[in-house]
Amino acid sequence: MKTGKMKNVIHDRIIKAGILLVLFIAAQSNIFPQSLEFKGLFSGWITGNSKNTSIGLRYIPDFFIKKSISKKYTFDVEFSLNAYGTGRVHSIDNIEKDGKIKPYRLWFRFSGSQFEVRIGLQKINFGSAALLRPLMWFDRIDPRDPLQITDGVYGLLFRYYFLNNANIWFWGLYGNGKEKGWEVIPSNDRSIEYGGRLQIPLFTGEIAFTYHHRKMDLSQMLLTQITGYNNNPPENRIALDGKWDIGVGFWFEGSMIHQQCKALPFEWRRSLNIGLDYTFGVGNGIHIMGEHFVLENTKTAFGSGEKHRFTALSLRYPVGLLDNITSIFYYDWKNKELYRFINWQRTYDRWSFHVIGFWNPVQFQIYQYQKDNNLFAGKGFQIMVVFNH
Repeated sequence: MKTGKMKNVIHDRIIKAGILLVLFIAAQSNIFPQSLEFKGLFSGWITGNSKNTSIGLRYIPDFFIKKSISKKYTFDVEFSLNAYGTGRVHSIDNIEKDGKIKPYRLWFRFSGSQFEVRIGLQKINFGSAALLRPLMWFDRIDPRDPLQITDGVYGLLFRYYFLNNANIWFWGLYGNGKEKGWEVIPSNDRSIEYGGRLQIPLFTGEIAFTYHHRKMDLSQMLLTQITGYNNNPPENRIALDGKWDIGVGFWFEGSMIHQQCKALPFEWRRSLNIGLDYTFGVGNGIHIMGEHFVLENTKTAFGSGEKHRFTALSLRYPVGLLDNITSIFYYDWKNKELYRFINWQRTYDRWSFHVIGFWNPVQFQIYQYQKDNNLFAGKGFQIMVVFNH
């Protein structure tokens, strides 16, 4: 069986198992107390730039059950789908259509007062940076996206919380054959990825150490013709990050990634982010966040190589009870280019409206991994309507 068909079969079986488990729990409501919640998010948008116009619809139904097994332990289930359709108009006779219905979240969690174990399709993210994140290893949350949509990963996550506010994480991932985070080369979906994170309090904040191991799949990068090399070479990641309140918010994230394959143009990737934020007491309060990000690809661990530097600035101002204005700027020091985003948002109980303007380079250097990244290329706008039920 081909890998793609095998993954579809696995996904279908997981969905069926999730539905059966949800029904089983619902049927046991007369034994243990439980709460059932169904909610959903519907969004529609139109995006226009100098090259094309895009129209899209998305619906994410979400089913959540919380079941108390005893006074100490709880069992949770979340099951949601991501159903979307888009149409990109390049010209009158050239319309590109796309659409899919796929699992968005499907996880089961057993938890107590100081621990949790979660298995299934889930979001795993950590770190303190917000605009340019070296620790964006398993998600692809885009700060420009009002909905913060990101695919999950299939895996097992264990977290334990100590009484002194320290916590420790362990995870194992399997069946994730698409690029995630900053990855350019996807993982071998038939091998297990594993890692962990230790986070401890330090002074007025916290510091954390993170590790992850995986095997890459070079065959998906058309590198199978290279003989004498392992097509599933290992990759190891280590990271250190911390955050403190020193009158202003201060944080850093640094990571080092070693891809053990000499056939690649580089074996090491180093990245560092340093950030600050503060809310000024002007009007209703202006929240300003700034980050500086450096990414360098090298042949050796501490050698010099191809370097990219970006500085990001975010400003958020609540105009009133219903309205917020957020702007994000990025500056590419290598290419001397400025990226500009501004989002006006009006929010009601269930509805929210977004009007976004952007003025960016035609060729993007940030968030190159995003599928719809070119929608924000050049000059243009986006109008989005969101309904929550």
